[in-house]
Order: sequence, then structure tokens, then C-alpha cells
Amino acid sequence: MGSHGELNFSLIGTVCGVLSSLFVSLNSIFTKKVLPVVDDNHWKLTYYNNVNASLLFLPLVLTFEGDILKTSMEQLTSNEFWAAMTVAGFFGFSIGIVTVLQIKATSPLSHNISGTAKAAVQSLMAFYIWGNEPTVMGVLGIFTTLGGSLLYTFVKMGRMAQAPREGRGGRGRGEEGAGGYFQGMTRFGTGGWGGGMLWRG
Repeated sequence: MGSHGELNFSLIGTVCGVLSSLFVSLNSIFTKKVLPVVDDNHWKLTYYNNVNASLLFLPLVLTFEGDILKTSMEQLTSNEFWAAMTVAGFFGFSIGIVTVLQIKATSPLSHNISGTAKAAVQSLMAFYIWGNEPTVMGVLGIFTTLGGSLLYTFVKMGRMAQAPREGRGGRGRGEEGAGGYFQGMTRFGTGGWGGGMLWRG
């Protein structure tokens, strides 16, 4: 919807954008899935991700950016280049930590929706900062995204508010069921330990 009517619309670009969103979603899903493997340690998971990315991206960089590297070798000895790379690496690592923490504390779906809402807000800011020409469909797409994110937030907040009440009710039932062993020790304790350890169900 947002790209409809754009002068620079590209089918390949749109397909790549959709695939990018797909892989971002898969990344958050697998992040949640593998967290127990690293003992729910977000530092360890981020470290493994960065080491794997460093090794996997080397052949891609050499394949697609080899010519640029050959003509810009002098940049590798520039202090400004390494300062910019260090700052970018720090913020990239920080974003990775925050991403894993958000997925760990909420869910992959909540993480993806918050990321989509953030992108929509950034698109709105681009109209003012960069002077991008807004279109009716583009603005409608942004507000559709923000409206859907807002509705999801209200539904999620309602479920979270309902969960403690259900938890209190469930805890009472759990104490009745799982605590039957100890209640059995009281009710049937007249027969000593043999009678006291009867399970009341």
C-alpha cells in the first residue's frame, strides 16, 4: 500500500523488502528458540551471532565488494575510518543486545510489531527531515501500520492484565491439586507416616 503510486517503485526492490521482513521475522523466532540452548544468556548468544556473521560475511564482502576494496585500500589506514567503524560496531552490538533482550522478555511477534511501528514513525519523520514527498497511499499505509500496532498493544495489555487474575485462581487450584500430598499428611496423618503419605488426588 505504501509503495503504490511511488515514482521510484521497483518490483525487485519490493520483493527484496518483503524477503527482508521475512528473514527478520525468522531471526526473531529462532532467537527465541535457541535462547534456552545458551542458558538464556543474551551476551553469549550475541557473541555467537557476531562471530558467525564475521565469518559468513567475509566471502560475500570479497565477492560483491572486492572491486571497491581494491580502489579504496588507503581507507584501511585512516584513523577516521576506524573511528567511524568502532562507533558503528558499538551501536550495532548494542542494538543486537537490546533486540535479544526484547525477544527474551516478550515474544518474537511483539518484537516484530514494535520494529514495524518504529519504521513507520521513521517514515513520518523523513517527510519533515529529508523533505520526502508524501503520497496519499504512502501516508495511509503508515497510519494503517501504526493503527494495527496500537490495536495489538491494547490486546496484549488486556491479556497481561488478565493473566495475574487467572494466575491467582490457578495457584489456588494448583495448591489444592499439587499440594494434596501435604494435605494428605494432615488429614490422614493419624496413621503415622504410612497413612500420612497417602495421595489425596
